[in-house]
Amino acid sequence: MTTTMTIGDFSRATRLSAKALRFYHQVGLLEPVRVDASSGYRLYAPEQIADAQVIRTLRSLDVPVDHVREILAAPGVAERNAVIAAHLDRMEARLEETRAAVSSLRGLLETPAETPVVRYRSVPPTPVVLVRETIDLSELGDWYTAATRELSEVVERAGIEAAGPRGGLWETALFLDERGDAALYVPVHDLGEAVALTGRARAETLQAVDLAVATHRGRDATVPQVYGALGAHVARHELGIEGPVRETYLQYEAAGSEAVTEIGWPIFRTVR
Repeated sequence: MTTTMTIGDFSRATRLSAKALRFYHQVGLLEPVRVDASSGYRLYAPEQIADAQVIRTLRSLDVPVDHVREILAAPGVAERNAVIAAHLDRMEARLEETRAAVSSLRGLLETPAETPVVRYRSVPPTPVVLVRETIDLSELGDWYTAATRELSEVVERAGIEAAGPRGGLWETALFLDERGDAALYVPVHDLGEAVALTGRARAETLQAVDLAVATHRGRDATVPQVYGALGAHVARHELGIEGPVRETYLQYEAAGSEAVTEIGWPIFRTVR
């Protein structure tokens, strides 16, 4: 006869509450070896303790139930570790997002917002090599990192000479609808140079545009403050038009130096 444990003893051995055990039974994650037909009383086997402890540990790390099921069903240690490692990577990325959000909130609460100097710029048609894609807003950070790396490799491999600092284009729909076009680009002197492009890189000419421009200096977490101030300035003093916001990356953050980014808001100007 199979040795069984009452739900109380099993709870004591695994530190899983009766509520948790009932839930894991309902979702098919940890089913008791026997359920009394009349009373509904659950009985567990000692051999289930190891799985129960794995479940408790994984759930404490916010691993979704479906992923826990996948881990328990993995045919070997290597496969199980691969699923766990993928979740840990997602947790680390979420932690970085949380840290950035906390830093941004502290900046809003503790640092008086400075009104940035707003300048105006008429940008002529600009030949560029770019990586453009329609993405979800939640993908923006990872997409930016991957596209930056790809653009650098393509430009270097093709031997293209940049005509200015790199830039980014962010469509309004990306923020309004949480899905829209994003692009990173390198200005070039002549599109004729862009003959050996690979991957997602393309050669285009960006259309001319008038911009209201404000400069952000410092950590990425404080970028929203400059966006807010620039948007408010345009609303009060200018006529904003449809079109992507243009960012120009004058300096990247590194040891001993801060990031410097120009943010350009498209406007309609009658006086130049």
